[in-house]
Amino acid sequence: MLSFILQIGNTVATTVTNTLAEQPATTGIQTVAETAPTEISLFEMVSKGGIIMIPLALLLLLAIYVMVERILVISKASKKNATLLPSIKEMINNGNLSNARALCKSVNTPESLMLEQGVSRVGQSMVEIREAMDKAGASELNRLEKNLSILNITGRIAPMFGFIGTIIGVIHIFYRIKLAGTVDIETVSDGLYQKMISSCGGLVVGVIAFVGYQWLSARVDKLAHRMEESQIQFLDILNEPSK
Repeated sequence: MLSFILQIGNTVATTVTNTLAEQPATTGIQTVAETAPTEISLFEMVSKGGIIMIPLALLLLLAIYVMVERILVISKASKKNATLLPSIKEMINNGNLSNARALCKSVNTPESLMLEQGVSRVGQSMVEIREAMDKAGASELNRLEKNLSILNITGRIAPMFGFIGTIIGVIHIFYRIKLAGTVDIETVSDGLYQKMISSCGGLVVGVIAFVGYQWLSARVDKLAHRMEESQIQFLDILNEPSK
């Protein structure tokens, strides 16, 4: 009798075990079928910003071109020749003004071209020499600042283009809601994409252009201060013989 009861118990336990194994485990939280996340490329994401991303892309390319071109020009102009002023001083003291002018032209930097204007007017009044050097220096600095205004303007208008894209995205959202007659994520998702991506694109382009403009302007200002110091040292050289 005991063996019969144990046999029935084993049979029931086996049946329950098999039933539990066949059924999926459930909890108080409804299970969600696992799906592989849908990846989106950067180009696809940007394209969701709408047509306003085209002028933003053009502004970005323009800003990068101007930055690279100005970096090359300003870097070349900022090279300092430590022997320039001592050499000019020696040549002036020896009366070799033509050699001093040739040296300045061969160095071919804003600083040396400004000094060349001063050397060419040795013998004139200090006021005339200073004015000639001031004009030459201002001309060279204006040449270095060429196209920097493009970066300044780009930094200002790019966020505005992004704001225009935001407005277009909001209009698109309300238009889709009107057509669908209901509000759900599928109805508003395209407009939200356009709204957020265009705003982000405008800010990114604006920040790049603004940072480039400020950095390059700071480098030009630094060179301008150095040119002023060189001008003062040159005028001191001309005043030495009269002491």
